[in-house]
Amino acid sequence: MRYKLFLATNNEAKVREYRDLLRNLPFKLVTSAELGIDIIVNEVGESLEENARLKATALAAESQLLALADDSGLEVDVLGGEPGRLSARYAGEKASDSDRISYLLAKLEGVPWEKRSARFRCVIAIATPEGKVEFCSGECLGVITFEPRGEQGFGYDPIFYLPELGKTMAELTLEIKNQVSHRGQAARKVPQVLKRLGYDWTL
Repeated sequence: MRYKLFLATNNEAKVREYRDLLRNLPFKLVTSAELGIDIIVNEVGESLEENARLKATALAAESQLLALADDSGLEVDVLGGEPGRLSARYAGEKASDSDRISYLLAKLEGVPWEKRSARFRCVIAIATPEGKVEFCSGECLGVITFEPRGEQGFGYDPIFYLPELGKTMAELTLEIKNQVSHRGQAARKVPQVLKRLGYDWTL
């Protein structure tokens, strides 16, 4: 492989998804653990785009490698788009996935099925060590269930229902999830982003 691409995440489930999604790229995907890099980037941006940029640029500068970071959020229509960019911290900084799910379901208590529409959004930022950044994004529409279903995935996957498949995100295999998810849609645009940054392996 000609290049290394730093996956700027400590989430092992997310790393597995990206290794599958980007498996056909001529890049060696490396992680913080593999590089021995241990820095925390405060996600203080006002949008998914800004948080993804903050993480990608900081870790590209630290590693001197091309870095890919994403920020994802669940947006529930009846809650005015909450939790959005605060999805990971919605129930508190140290909350578990189960805590966040319980907190969100409590907020939606009494809301009927037809008003539980939601979307997952993902923004990917890819940064060079010199600070140049390009973005791509994806979106997946669904409905918030009344209780968790499924053992796969992570985050809010067990309560994000996909009507066209009749399953929650957590009931899908990794292969199917990566075909339909917000992260999968964004990741399929990564090759074009890399080429815009000058990494064109097709020449």
